[in-house]
Amino acid sequence: MSRSRAARIAAYVALAVYAAISVYPFLWMVSGAFKSRTEILQGGHLIPQHPTLDTLVDTWSRLNFVQYFGNSLIVTGSTVIGVLVVYSLASYAFAVLNFPGRKVLFWFFVSLLFVPGITVLLPVVILEKELGVLGTHLGLVLPFINGTAPLTVLLLTNSYSSIPREMREAARADGAGEPRIFWSIYLPLARPAHITIAVLTAVPTWNEYVLTRVSISDASLYTLPLGLESLISSEVPRYNEVMAASLILVLPVIALFLFLQRYFVNGLVGAIKG
Repeated sequence: MSRSRAARIAAYVALAVYAAISVYPFLWMVSGAFKSRTEILQGGHLIPQHPTLDTLVDTWSRLNFVQYFGNSLIVTGSTVIGVLVVYSLASYAFAVLNFPGRKVLFWFFVSLLFVPGITVLLPVVILEKELGVLGTHLGLVLPFINGTAPLTVLLLTNSYSSIPREMREAARADGAGEPRIFWSIYLPLARPAHITIAVLTAVPTWNEYVLTRVSISDASLYTLPLGLESLISSEVPRYNEVMAASLILVLPVIALFLFLQRYFVNGLVGAIKG
């Protein structure tokens, strides 16, 4: 056996072991969601001996997850739309237009990637209080949109820059203005990049806990992570219901990624190459 083949086999084995370790807690979560309270306290086996859907049904209804699910959809959907609208226009300007300070402003945006989000948590809360949006869904959406700026601008600018400028010049020669060029040429050609940004925005927004916990005190505005917290912090935690709630929380994210994975990978590779 050649050295290169041995190294390749070793890499595959290492990746397989890492994948198994990573997926094992997820399998326990799925298993626990289909166990009764008595069975999960007994422990010891991954596969449920008496699988039941009652845990999922009871968890969904008892914790008012319909409302939490709707709140998460509102916050996540509004954030994704806001990010795509605002930063697709900004990235188009960075990639195509010439204006004073363009490169400085672009690299300023990119440099914000190295600023930990937790360091600006207190200023964000104070600003929201001054603006009167603290404790509302708008108070979540605006910081989420702002927080995606560095990565979104970097990826979309690279993606737009990879589109031949001759196409823009030809459109301008035909009398098209910048809005028409952006809408008819750049948006369709960069669709994988937009889908990638949508996924990269939706997943952390859907799962966000810290800012949501600090900002939202009205239970009617809770998102799914806060609903899950209320279940964990109860006096007598029902671990099967905790796992059922966790499964409800992650299933939409998994479904979104599986549905869009082809566009996600193509968009990410194209943005990096660009």
